[in-house]
Amino acid sequence: MINKCIATIEEAVADIRDGSTVMIGGFGTAGMPFELIDALISHGASDLTVISNNAGNGDTGLAALLKAGFVRKMICSFPRQVDSYVFDELYRSGRIELELVPQGNLAERIRAAGAGIGAFFTPTGFGTILAEGKETRNISGRDYVLEYPIYADVALIKARAADRWGNLVYHETARNFGPIMATAAHCTIVQVDKIVELGGLDPESIVTPGIFVQRVVEVQGRSREFGHAAGASA
Repeated sequence: MINKCIATIEEAVADIRDGSTVMIGGFGTAGMPFELIDALISHGASDLTVISNNAGNGDTGLAALLKAGFVRKMICSFPRQVDSYVFDELYRSGRIELELVPQGNLAERIRAAGAGIGAFFTPTGFGTILAEGKETRNISGRDYVLEYPIYADVALIKARAADRWGNLVYHETARNFGPIMATAAHCTIVQVDKIVELGGLDPESIVTPGIFVQRVVEVQGRSREFGHAAGASA
C-alpha cells in the first residue's frame, strides 16, 4: 500500500545530509514551509546550498536557517528587501555565497530540471554581469544566454492538502514555486494543512501528482504563513 505520510516533521527531514542542495518554496511568506525549516534547523544539517525566490524575511523561516549558520550558498532572485537583514549581514561579512538569478530564469531552470531539458537559451541577462562566462548565441537576430537546469537533493514545500499518495492541492498564490520544485528534487518533502482520504481531492484541482512527492507531513493548526496577500506583495 502506498502511504507517503510521515508522523512528525522531525522524521520527515531526519536524513538530510550536510552539503545537501535544498529547494525551499515560497514567495515572501506565502507558501513557505516554516515548520519544515524549523525541523531542518533542529536537525542541524550544515554547509547547505539553498534555492529559493527570496533570501528570508525577518528572523523566521528561511532567515532563521541562515542565521543558524547552516547555509553556505544562496541561489535566489530577490535577496534584498526591507526585512532581509539576516542575509545582508551574512553577505556583507563574506559568510555566505550568492548566485543571483533573474526570477523568470530561476523558475525556468527549476522547471527544466523537472522536465529533463538539458539547457535552454534565454534573452534575460544578456549583456549584463549575470551573463559573464556563459555561452551566448544570436538566434533570428536576437541575443540569448545559455542557462542550465537547477537540481536539488531535497525540496521543502508547502501545500494546502494531500492524500496518502502525495497528490497535492495548493492555496492561491501559496502555490508559487512548489509545483516546479517538486519535480526537480530527488526527494520532495511537503507540509500540508490536512491529509485527506483517497478520493477526497478533486482530481481537477490536483496540481502536483503524487509521483513527484516522497513524504507528506500534516501540521494543521501550526502554520505561520502570514497569508497569500502579504506574501504576494513581499
